[in-house]
Amino acid sequence: MEASRDFVYQKFSEYYRDPSNVISAPILAEQREFGYLMFKERFMVRHKRFSDIASLRSALNYIVPSDVYHSCAYYENPDFDMDKKGWIGADLVFDIDADHIPSACNKIHDEFICAKCGFSGRGITPEVCPACEGTKFTTKTWPCELCIQSAREETAKLVDMLSNDFGFSLDELHVFFSGHRGYHVHVEDEAVRSLDAMARKEIVDYVTGLGLAVLETDVKETRGKRGAKRFNLHNFGWNRRLKVGMQNLVEHASKEGLKNIGVNNNAILKNRESIITRCINQGRWESVPGVSVQTWLKLAECAKDLQSSKIDTVVTTDVHRLIRMNGTLHGKTGLKKVEFPARDLQDFDPFSGAVAFKKGEVKVFVSNAPEFKMSGQTFGPYRNETKELPVAVAVMLICKGRAKVEE
Repeated sequence: MEASRDFVYQKFSEYYRDPSNVISAPILAEQREFGYLMFKERFMVRHKRFSDIASLRSALNYIVPSDVYHSCAYYENPDFDMDKKGWIGADLVFDIDADHIPSACNKIHDEFICAKCGFSGRGITPEVCPACEGTKFTTKTWPCELCIQSAREETAKLVDMLSNDFGFSLDELHVFFSGHRGYHVHVEDEAVRSLDAMARKEIVDYVTGLGLAVLETDVKETRGKRGAKRFNLHNFGWNRRLKVGMQNLVEHASKEGLKNIGVNNNAILKNRESIITRCINQGRWESVPGVSVQTWLKLAECAKDLQSSKIDTVVTTDVHRLIRMNGTLHGKTGLKKVEFPARDLQDFDPFSGAVAFKKGEVKVFVSNAPEFKMSGQTFGPYRNETKELPVAVAVMLICKGRAKVEE
């Protein structure tokens, strides 16, 4: 494996030494902390300060790290210890990663093994081992098109919330492909920099729909009668999202699908058009006989899960977080972190636009890899075979532990 590691190291080195590869400095770079993961030694170096992009590039040329990061925060002294840095503020940052999004392909190509007892399984890695309650796992993942699409959909919902509900223009939202299986969204507006962790937690709760309440109670009680419970939605923010989600649910509802979300009500199937027109669009929630408040609540809960954005909540609330640097390589794939306009989210193809290595081929032995596409070509599936592949393909296979260079 040493030859394979050296091969990837050499390609990363060539990338960082090539002046045509654009590595963009974040705004106010002199107030940022920088960090990087050492390629061969595999330890993290933090608390670095660079006054300009030229000095940073020079360091990358010399060090050749596997991963490069900068702080979301701004500091008076970025290179000091954490308690002496002098926190000034921080960007509002979101991380959407397929690792946290259930999808049909998770159980096909994602594996985990408990480091404590050896329990293994497929799909999303649990927080706690079901066999021994251990919390450390060895994982094996793959960045397939379905994974990327699931992350793209969650990012689209986030961008919609930030623009329509929070009032940021699309030009104020910096959207990136992370280089692996997800996306980053940065808000660098001065209005958000001073937000503390609790304020950012409120934003996280909104984006994920945590604590959302849609039930009104008429507290004007008459003698001997309880206040009436009413279901009511207006046309802004989460209420609008619930209405859109509920309409989609009703339009595509089946008896089995409704049963799966706890709704056993034939009135939904018999009165689709009336429900959409009179209840959802006109707000006359009590106008269709047989559909109770409890039914609306169950539909709204399901709609909330579908309309919320599956972000990594810890990243957004951490005001000292390091985030991958734009234009640098991801150590798990050899792909670049790439920024593109928010309006181009659906059209940006990471397996073309984030490819760093455009030339050359190399012979590798591939132990196991599914079918995938890169730079417009289809590769695989491979199992225990030697292939001559483009450098970008070989680098990703090696980084994912699925291939080695033939010596």
